[in-house]
Amino acid sequence: MESVIRFLRSEDGPTAVEYAVMLAMILLVVITGVSAFGNAQANYWGGIQSDLEGHGF
Repeated sequence: MESVIRFLRSEDGPTAVEYAVMLAMILLVVITGVSAFGNAQANYWGGIQSDLEGHGF
């Protein structure tokens, strides 16, 4: 019981939560960026493929 009270009084708990929230935000930005980049690349290469097929390649 004493260890629970010590944990609740310590400053480490809120700090860990803050780091977890920051990590979640960073991951959200990275995943969104990678997804946008991937979609842009798919459109780019898909357009090239369409052009090549239109010219008989």
